[in-house]
Amino acid sequence: MQAMENTRDTVSVAHDWVYRRLRTRIMYGDLAPGEPLTLRGIGKQYDVSMTPAREAVRRLVAEGALTMSLSGRVSTPELSNERIEELAALRALIEVELATRALPRAHLALIERLQSINTSVAEAVAHRNAVSYIQTNLEFHRTLYLRAQAPAMLAMMETVWLQMGPTMRALYGRLRQTEPPRYHRLIIAALRAGDEPGLRLAVRSDVTQGLRMLAT
Repeated sequence: MQAMENTRDTVSVAHDWVYRRLRTRIMYGDLAPGEPLTLRGIGKQYDVSMTPAREAVRRLVAEGALTMSLSGRVSTPELSNERIEELAALRALIEVELATRALPRAHLALIERLQSINTSVAEAVAHRNAVSYIQTNLEFHRTLYLRAQAPAMLAMMETVWLQMGPTMRALYGRLRQTEPPRYHRLIIAALRAGDEPGLRLAVRSDVTQGLRMLAT
């Protein structure tokens, strides 16, 4: 009995490890839209058996991070224009609310941290590193939203980010950015001034402008 429990624990740890690694790669755009994945390939890449690979995939499919066809083919999402618009609208609603809730707790240390992260965003842009850009961009937003002290909203937001990771990579390639998002500077300025209307406008513009370009 003890041996069986140890085996289950080992499989559970392996499943969680593979899930988190894949989840991170998808959220940060390390995988392109429509990229196929196989259990055998996942198992080989992460040196695990088929069981933890299968459980990780099932969990990610349930979160919308991966899609599974009726034939069992697994791939990253290829979002329709309607889906992009829907997710952009969700970002505008939830992220504006998170930023508004964070504003009263936006102390100087937070603002300085956001400025530091934005420097990393600029470095990623300068080096044309799409994955680093997406990672630091999301870090900028997550750092602000943590101050909202609204974990349920933040969890919902991360699910949206997860579904959009591959699409964000496609967007980055289309925009060919040469400088960091200008709305980040407006977000920081609004936080410093305690300007709620300015903050709401800057966040809404930042999270929707680029995404809607994909749907045109």
